[in-house]
Amino acid sequence: MTDTTDGSTKIGSDMLIDERRQHILAKIQREGRVLISELSETLGISRITIRKDLDYLASKGLALRSHGGALSAKSGTLLDPSLVEKEHKQSQEKQRIARAAAGLVAEGMCVLLDSGTTTTAIARELRRFSHLTVITNAVNIATELAGTDFEVILTGGSLRKNSFSLVGPLAEDVLHSVRVDILFLGVDGFDTKTGVMTPNLLESRVNRAMVEAAARVVAVCDSSKFNRRSLALIAPPSAIHTVITDDKIAAEDEQTLASAGIEVIRA
Repeated sequence: MTDTTDGSTKIGSDMLIDERRQHILAKIQREGRVLISELSETLGISRITIRKDLDYLASKGLALRSHGGALSAKSGTLLDPSLVEKEHKQSQEKQRIARAAAGLVAEGMCVLLDSGTTTTAIARELRRFSHLTVITNAVNIATELAGTDFEVILTGGSLRKNSFSLVGPLAEDVLHSVRVDILFLGVDGFDTKTGVMTPNLLESRVNRAMVEAAARVVAVCDSSKFNRRSLALIAPPSAIHTVITDDKIAAEDEQTLASAGIEVIRA
C-alpha cells in the first residue's frame, strides 16, 4: 500500500506501474532489501508481476536482483559470490579466525560446520583432533575431513554448485533431528542490530535450522562483513553466543555486540 496526496491509502492493485515500482524502490532504499513473497502479499500483486518490477529496477541500476528478492544497489554485499571467488579474500584473517575457532573445540565434541571459506579453514584446523563428530552441509568440507577418523555426516539435500552446499527440505529435516555442541556459522553480512544474513533464501533456511540445533552458536566472519546487509536473514543477534572476527572490527561494532551479551573474540 501507499499513501495518496489526499491522505487515503491506495492498495497495490490500484497503483500505476511507475507508482508501484517507486514504492518498491523506496522500500529497498529504506530497508536494504525486499522479498518477492512479502511484496506480493502486502501489495496484493502476483509474484510474477513483482519479479518483473524488480527486473526492471535492476535493469536501470536501481537495485540488485537476488534469488527471492532484491538488494539495494548501494549494498556492499555481493549477490552470491562463489566459493572460488571468496577463497583468496581476507585469507590471513580467515586463518587466524579458524585457529581461534579450533580453540573452542574439545575432543569428543559434535561440531556443526556451515559452508563457506572460513568454515573450510576451520575444518582444516580440526584435523589435529582425534575424535570428533562433524556434521556439515558442505560437500567440500566433508572431502577435507575424509582422511580423518572423525564421524563425518553430510546433511543431504540439493547441491548449490557455487557454494558446494546442500540445501532444501532434506537438509533441513536432518538438522531438525540432531543436537550439536557447537556450530560455526559463516555469514555474508552481519548487521549488529538486525542479525546475520546470507544472499540465498534456501541457504538461510538451512542455516536457521543449524542455529536451532546448536548448544553454542559461533559466528565466524572477518571485519569486512559487519554493517553489510544481504537478502535473507538467518537469525537475530540474540541467537548468537560468540563472534570470532579479526582485529580490524570497529570499536562501535564490538561494543554493540558486547552490550547484547555476545562474546567477541578478536583473532
